[in-house]
Amino acid sequence: MISINPPPSTWLRLGIKGVVTAGLVLALGVGVTLWRATTREAEAVLAYPPQGTFVTVEGQQVHLLDLGQPAALPAGARAPDLVLIHGASGHIRDMTFRLAPTLSDRYRVIIVDRPGLGYSDRTRGAQASLSRQAALIRGAVAELGAKRPIVLGQSYGGGVALAWALDAPESLSALVTVGAVSHPWPTPLSTFYKITSSPLGQRLAVPVLTAYVPETTIRDTLTEVFAPQPVPAGYFEHFGPGLTLRRSALRANARQRADLLAEIKVMAPRYSALRLPIEAVHGSADTTVGLDLHARQLERDVPTLNLTVLEGIGHMPHQVATDAVAAAVDRAAARAATAENLR
Repeated sequence: MISINPPPSTWLRLGIKGVVTAGLVLALGVGVTLWRATTREAEAVLAYPPQGTFVTVEGQQVHLLDLGQPAALPAGARAPDLVLIHGASGHIRDMTFRLAPTLSDRYRVIIVDRPGLGYSDRTRGAQASLSRQAALIRGAVAELGAKRPIVLGQSYGGGVALAWALDAPESLSALVTVGAVSHPWPTPLSTFYKITSSPLGQRLAVPVLTAYVPETTIRDTLTEVFAPQPVPAGYFEHFGPGLTLRRSALRANARQRADLLAEIKVMAPRYSALRLPIEAVHGSADTTVGLDLHARQLERDVPTLNLTVLEGIGHMPHQVATDAVAAAVDRAAARAATAENLR
């Protein structure tokens, strides 16, 4: 009688071969993923290189784009300095699509990559807080000679701008918030950010996203962000989403987003102390940062805030209602000039 059961040594050899084979397959998969991620990152950097200059603040590089003084100014005149701070998952190019060109004929526009995004160095742990980001940006624009600028922040960038105003109110002349986060919200952190902000997710999930997220997914995400307005023609190509999909940017953005609610809870009780001119612009149809939860409460908290509600506009007024946002900047500048004359 012939036994059909292999001897133990055969099972051992088969087991070892199986483990080795699985390990090789896993290693190959990891290798391919890392290669694809590295390739896509290199392509993004090649297609969308740094546009501005790098300033080192406390050992960290901050990337800024200074559009300079308007060419049409009379000799000896100086336009107000204006700093633009982008939102989550963004970078300088979000502001150079429409808003910066609209304002650059009457302001010295300085656009900044927030720490960890675009080409600015990432800050880590508590060093990535809204206040820390504001301090680094404040130091960077000061290195460029900006004096008491008007500061505009959109979405998450509005939180950074508010932190700037709270921490160093004498260092800016006016504040403009656009669809800005300002107050605590009841919904929990999304599963996506829970995963990508965790140590394991940062190590394993983020490279997969960089390597394999298709263009269709990116376009669908932009459609949701811009809703109910369509994404403007040419925005996708101008913005360069590949910069946002780099591993360093995904990791920084996820950690910042995970920490945001706790930071806002600490900041919100301080708003009543603000006394500088503030113009807030918010879309009534914004489902990302709700009007009533954020801008309406900020209006109640800050006596110097003037709120402009854009009916039917979503989360991206600076792209789809650019003239209204520019008008808010002009009002802020006029109010700042009046306040300066009274100093």
